[in-house]
Amino acid sequence: MVRMINLTGAMISYIISLIVKKALIYGMPAAINVEISGKCNLRCPECATGSGQMRRPAGLMSEEFFKKLVSELRPYLLNMNLYFQGEPMLHPDFFTFVSLARGIRLTLSTNGHYLSDENIQKIVKSDIRKIIVSLDGFDQKTYSAYRRGGDFESVKEGVIKLAAAIRKNNCRKKLVVQFLVNRHNENQIQEVRNFCREAGVRFHLKSMQIISPEGFEEWLPSEEKFRRYYRDDNGNYRLKGRLKNRCLRLWLNPVVTWSGDVLPCCFDKDAEYVLGNIGKSSFREIWHGDRNKEFREKVLRYRAGIDICRNCTSGLKGVII
Repeated sequence: MVRMINLTGAMISYIISLIVKKALIYGMPAAINVEISGKCNLRCPECATGSGQMRRPAGLMSEEFFKKLVSELRPYLLNMNLYFQGEPMLHPDFFTFVSLARGIRLTLSTNGHYLSDENIQKIVKSDIRKIIVSLDGFDQKTYSAYRRGGDFESVKEGVIKLAAAIRKNNCRKKLVVQFLVNRHNENQIQEVRNFCREAGVRFHLKSMQIISPEGFEEWLPSEEKFRRYYRDDNGNYRLKGRLKNRCLRLWLNPVVTWSGDVLPCCFDKDAEYVLGNIGKSSFREIWHGDRNKEFREKVLRYRAGIDICRNCTSGLKGVII
């Protein structure tokens, strides 16, 4: 009941903010992304972490920070996403964190390289309700074109075993294979779709975010419907659609990095717009603080003027996200 009341308050404050063009904040966030690990085992070229373009240090969240976050937000959260940048299951205390968040609906997004038999059994018995596994190809060559350093067969086998364990234990969990469409793998979409059907898991296509200028020619799919970007008359690639001066995500789903920094959303990869740090303030103080209000009001005035928003698909139509 408290969680639904909190969500209703957040939605009302968002609607009023759109009308009066001033950031109002009621309640607490209904969801949150927690960067348990800022490190990764892969070297994906259009990922800030994997490509080495990340300007902030990579690290692992402390148990102290996670406990503080959970204790304050547990009454309000409808969902906690255990991912941001990095591979969450790389953290040696990953399942300790999962246990600490008991009672909160958890979503895990992983590259699938840590789906050992032991870890699969722990996932099955945990409060993780949704598991997203990235599988961007259906052979080693195609898969590793983007997931550099990855092992296709290992991930495929992990998906099969996890799906079987979920069925065997009659778990109410969603297992989703996410396919990041790019020029190298778009011809294998149907193969992966068929694999998911046979394995009994959901299949989700996702368009690719490009962060490097040279990446457009390398990675953009040939089929227009899979692209996030179009090429303008000057030859520059731009995000499809028009950015409206609004973003519901800012009222519902912030991010906390491994170091405790609170960010407005998941597009702030380099933590350029830190709202505060949970090691220095309570989350409530940060959420209702001046920095958060100021950032929201910038979005309400001119969202396209904020650099992280210019590569954001939130609220755009006609884009597979």
